[in-house]
Amino acid sequence: MNQSKFPIYLTGDRIFSNSGKAIELQNSKNLGEKIQGKVIYSIFEALYLVETGKSEIFNIKTNKRLKEEQILNAFSKHSKEFQVQYAVFKKLRQKGYVVKTGSKFGSEFRVYDNSMNKHAKWLIYPVKQSEKSNWNDFISKNRIAHGAGKKILLAIVDSEENVIFYEIDWIKI
Repeated sequence: MNQSKFPIYLTGDRIFSNSGKAIELQNSKNLGEKIQGKVIYSIFEALYLVETGKSEIFNIKTNKRLKEEQILNAFSKHSKEFQVQYAVFKKLRQKGYVVKTGSKFGSEFRVYDNSMNKHAKWLIYPVKQSEKSNWNDFISKNRIAHGAGKKILLAIVDSEENVIFYEIDWIKI
């Protein structure tokens, strides 16, 4: 393994590292969740760490490093829209935001400013540009966001994985 990269291990649906570098990054950049001395990663966080040259992912059973193609295949099994979701995650991380799962709110992600000390600012809904929208679905997502005191950030991803964000909020007239 490259000495400047730390190991992340993949076992079934669990992705984790117990490396000192992983813990340091979790503390400084809010990547992963620290649980019982390990840092647990989402599929998006793990791929981001590989793409940014900070880590390598290993199959825990074989202790072999996974190639990027193998990682993409494994992670794409979790969602048919993985590439679209990852494009949004990556863009937000590059802009300095902390991105965490939003499943508790029925969204793909929740997004914080630079720290996790406050509540999430947005709930993120990534969609393909070519995808048709359902207004009833949109209204119900907006009600959930409003009820949780958050704004919606609609992330539209084109065929070249460019992302355009639209912030949606309620106003009283």
